[in-house]
Amino acid sequence: LSLLDQDKIDEAKELFKRVISYDKENVLAHFNLGQALLKQNFLKEGLELYEWRWKLPLFFSQRRNFSRPIWDGKVLLNSKRLLLWSEQGIGDTLSWSSYLPIISSKANHCILECQEKIVPLLQRSFPNIEVKPVKKELDSTRKDFDFHLPMGSLYKNLLPEINKKNKTKPCLVPNANRVNYWKRRLKDVGKGPHIGISWKSSDMSPDRIQNYAPLCKWRPIFEIPDVTFINLQYKDFENDITMFQKEFKVKIHNFGDLDHYNNIEDVAALCCALDIVVSVKMTVPIISAGVRTKTNLVNW
Repeated sequence: LSLLDQDKIDEAKELFKRVISYDKENVLAHFNLGQALLKQNFLKEGLELYEWRWKLPLFFSQRRNFSRPIWDGKVLLNSKRLLLWSEQGIGDTLSWSSYLPIISSKANHCILECQEKIVPLLQRSFPNIEVKPVKKELDSTRKDFDFHLPMGSLYKNLLPEINKKNKTKPCLVPNANRVNYWKRRLKDVGKGPHIGISWKSSDMSPDRIQNYAPLCKWRPIFEIPDVTFINLQYKDFENDITMFQKEFKVKIHNFGDLDHYNNIEDVAALCCALDIVVSVKMTVPIISAGVRTKTNLVNW
């Protein structure tokens, strides 16, 4: 893993292959080899190995116990009902949802089970799909679908269609009334351009820290004159905002009545009302880009 973090991908691949040659059932080696292949854009091979995630302890709690079979990407779905289900965080679910129009065009009926707080946003964005919150307690007895598929396997099963398109279009549809509401609120805060910012994840563990620029690197952004900065950070931001004001002499406005973590409907509407979003890799830029707001990533 340290070789992957250093972008020594060929060395990492050789190491993983060597481990597999000695231990053909080594789950971590197969999974990490897949990550290395994906980094080098070997999509087909990397996505096949990504399926080893289900043998990792980290994913045990995400498994579903359906009596109906998983869709292998080969069986025709034109007369079938397909259940898609979220397996990871809401950022992953929203990112993978960009390919829902492709899969829904293949199936007679498509159901998506996801985290409850993003159900309204996805219902509005994909009216041809039946979007519902997850209910695992019904898994073993359900008969309302013919095949199921975890969302993390969408890329693997749709790769031929995905390869035909250079990029997906923005696909999230915010509540228009709430967008207008936030536009009025932004005018009350200060003149535009209004720039939304988020700078860290709720998970700042060592294996993820490389995704997040240190706060000192934000100085050039905060020196931009005649703009109004709006907080989009969803957890543990109060002390950081105080530090920004003290260190960089910049005010970041936070809407105290907005629950950034749970109220995804209003977060999407606020992102749509903003002129630009500047963010590290997390859920926020997936939402802002999804609602067609210009979005810039701050990375190492």
